[in-house]
Amino acid sequence: MAEEKKELIVSSDHAGDRIDRLISDIESDISRSRVQKLIESQNVLVNGNIISSASYKCKENDLITLIIPASEEVNIDAEDIPLNIIYEDDDIIIIDKPKGMVVHPAPGHYSGTLVNALMHHCKDSLSGINGELRPGIVHRIDMNTTGLLVICKNDKAHVLLAEKLSEHDITRRYYCIVNGHFKENEGTVDKMIGRHPTDRKKMSVNAKNGRRAVTHYKVLYSFQAPYTLLECSLETGRTHQIRVHMSSIGHPLLGDDIYGSTKQPYKTTGQVLHAAVLGFVHPSKNEYMEFRSPLPEYFTEIIKKISKSNEIETVNKILEGMELLK
Repeated sequence: MAEEKKELIVSSDHAGDRIDRLISDIESDISRSRVQKLIESQNVLVNGNIISSASYKCKENDLITLIIPASEEVNIDAEDIPLNIIYEDDDIIIIDKPKGMVVHPAPGHYSGTLVNALMHHCKDSLSGINGELRPGIVHRIDMNTTGLLVICKNDKAHVLLAEKLSEHDITRRYYCIVNGHFKENEGTVDKMIGRHPTDRKKMSVNAKNGRRAVTHYKVLYSFQAPYTLLECSLETGRTHQIRVHMSSIGHPLLGDDIYGSTKQPYKTTGQVLHAAVLGFVHPSKNEYMEFRSPLPEYFTEIIKKISKSNEIETVNKILEGMELLK
């Protein structure tokens, strides 16, 4: 698809509205999160001037120019890769992603991704809002993070769920093992996250041009060894959010060789992090649905390794009570 340009004139009814909300309200096929990304890439102008903030308050008769870049011309092949499907209907599909699977194609990963598998399973039934490389993808989790993802099969469902995501109206609970012990049983990390100033492959807190990120955490169990089993609830969804936030308070995730120590005492393939609970109001049924994924084998094996003989029964009772054991 070639580059597209749209122009909007702000009416008196929309004067004072945030520009990202106004555009997504008027252009119903463009999600608010997509508008925010267009603003970040300097593709939104007001009266001929580039807008740098999604919180810009529109004025009556403002001329908004929206430039939608051409889709990247990359051929993504459908691949017959097994999927662990938790739920599926005409609007959405819930996938339990395994460790090591990349969510969508990117340089170095143009095959073997979740998108390749979805294109085979869903054929042409995937939303196209995020372009050719990310059909159906509303949110993502890291390659070595396991757990639940919702995929959209049509643009209407995608817009509605993306809007709920941007308004922090989707339940997302993760479980992880972090280094060290906590003085308090629960807390909140509210720190800006942005691209690392010197290492472009990493994210960091208090970064210039960072965006607000909020992670709520609760201690489930403190092991006798220097590790803690933690529940993390996301209020926002920044790249590597839990990993960056936990590292920033001195509790990097076990196995995280990017934000933690490169010398890990236990053999893991990346961070011990699992997206176990996902809940939202269904885009068509208009009813709240919640999905749950028990801890995968690699996670429970790590728990066994770090537990003393008198701890494992207690930990298992906690996990069984939360429906986190298979």
